[in-house]
Amino acid sequence: MDYVKPAEVLESMIETGMNKARLTILQMLVKGFLAGAILACATTLAFTATAQTSLGIVGALIFPVGFVIIILLGLELVTGSFALIPLAVLERKTTFSRMLANFGWVILGHLLGCAVYAILYGLTITKMGSDMSHPMVQTLIQASESKTIGYASMGLPGMGLVVIKAVLCNWMVTLGAVMALTSRSTTGKIVAMWLPILIFFGQGFEHAVVNMFVIPAGMMLGADVSLSDWWLWNQLPVLGGNFIGGVLFTGLGLYISYKRKAAFGSSLATVRSTPEVPDHRTTSAVAPGTGEGA
Repeated sequence: MDYVKPAEVLESMIETGMNKARLTILQMLVKGFLAGAILACATTLAFTATAQTSLGIVGALIFPVGFVIIILLGLELVTGSFALIPLAVLERKTTFSRMLANFGWVILGHLLGCAVYAILYGLTITKMGSDMSHPMVQTLIQASESKTIGYASMGLPGMGLVVIKAVLCNWMVTLGAVMALTSRSTTGKIVAMWLPILIFFGQGFEHAVVNMFVIPAGMMLGADVSLSDWWLWNQLPVLGGNFIGGVLFTGLGLYISYKRKAAFGSSLATVRSTPEVPDHRTTSAVAPGTGEGA
């Protein structure tokens, strides 16, 4: 059958996390670079669709194309790994240091990929820097400022808000990565992973990799955002919130739901399949043909 049951999905999550932790530095950098650039491209497509239709839901419906490409090609998206590699560590399939190394190198790859796409896209919409009238210029500037100084203007509640939005975001993003494991067909994988990604983007939650493109792109185009604004009021708290949402609500949530259940079911099946051994201290042998105890 095409459908993969949750207990099997959990085992695939652990195995996938283990394999991610075994990648070489070059693989992590290149896969992170490609994933960052692809997600940035999907972001500008979604922004463009929203601007053309004046309907935010249209952009949300389109944005998952980037996520689908990343998952089907087996690239590295650190926000998805937040729900997978910790489970491999929990199961002792990899080490804590390997997990941190994966996160660090992949994030560096994302930053490079997003930066390259931001430069190329900025040159495109400004006609090599000669025309700032393209509507996407203001869209990126406004997005960059609202995602940083917009939270800073709120003070401490702003910091809490950005973390909460990041937690909610990656709960859905990691569900997208997991839902792709629920089907053995390409079509099934696409449909399954599309749904949670649409949910997060349509509600304006905070995704660390999307922001690695949006905020620097806005800064390049003239947004009133400093490097400290970017990292203090968005990038670091969003990475933290994304990690919490992924590891807590998706990774550990599914682990507790199905790992213990599977282990209990396996133990119960073993007990039921074990033949009963007669206790000769209380059972008498019966002589053949006599019906009497010997």
